[in-house]
This record gives sequence, structure tokens and C-alpha cells, in this order.
Amino acid sequence: MGNTFNSDGDGLYLSNGGTAAFVDVLMLAVTDLVEEPWDYRFAALLSLQDQNVMGRGAVGFDLKDIDWGASPEEQARNKDFVLRVTDLALNGHRWDEMDYYPPFAADHLRRFRAMVAAYPLAYRDGGSPMAFPGHAEAAMASCARHRVLSALPHWEGCVFCIAR
Repeated sequence: MGNTFNSDGDGLYLSNGGTAAFVDVLMLAVTDLVEEPWDYRFAALLSLQDQNVMGRGAVGFDLKDIDWGASPEEQARNKDFVLRVTDLALNGHRWDEMDYYPPFAADHLRRFRAMVAAYPLAYRDGGSPMAFPGHAEAAMASCARHRVLSALPHWEGCVFCIAR
């Protein structure tokens, strides 16, 4: 059993362990790059991929379900943000703070980055409200211990706290 991250028929299928590492390294990166309200919504989407909360094999998302923005400028900016987050994670940003080394994360990140880069942005009526967190669900809280954004107060802690 595993999880799939899709883009117009192209999918990144990850084992449960691969998904956990993928989410961990992206959470470390997204936390250090967030600036705009949309960024916090994307961070919330990543926090919803925590299998310790959502269930093993029960996570994943499709790029078409993301609310990329209302204008071509917003869409381009938000896509660039996801690419910058992925690039920062690819550079091993803060991986030394994890209690394990994710041997396959770089390959998963490269494949995800290619999917996002190739994804054609077009107005899609705001994405799926069930799949992409709204402004009220944005990940605005930060775990003081691990210094990453979390879905507090909805979860009891960040992806690293809950994994223990």
C-alpha cells in the first residue's frame, strides 16, 4: 500500500515510508520559505499528508485540485513557490535535523519537481475545496520544538512530534 501524487495522468507513487520522508523534507523547506497567505495553505496541504494522523496509504493529492490562484500572475507566483520549496528540500535543507537519512527522498523530489514544472496552469475555478485547504485551515502555527509549521490546534503536534 502506498500513496499517489498526481498531475494530469502522470503520477508519483510512493510507499508509506517514502511518503513520510517526502513530507518531512518538504515540511522543513516550506516552513522556511512561507511569506504569503497562499504559502500557508500549501503548507497545510503538506501537513495533511501526515499518515500518522490521516492513515497509512490514505494520503496524496492531485495538482489539479490545488487552487493555484485567480490570475495568471498569482498562479505563476504560487507555482514558483512550490518549485522553490522543492528545490530547497532537494538541497538537503535541514535534513541534518531529522533522526534518519531519507535515501530516496531526492529522487522523489526530482520527480515531483518535474511534475510541477510541467503542469499547465489554467484557471480551474479555484481547485477542489475538499482537497486544498482554505484560508481558515492554513498552517499558521509553528511547533516550537521542531521549528516547522503544523496544523495546530487540529493535530496534537507537527509531523515530527506525531511520528514519535
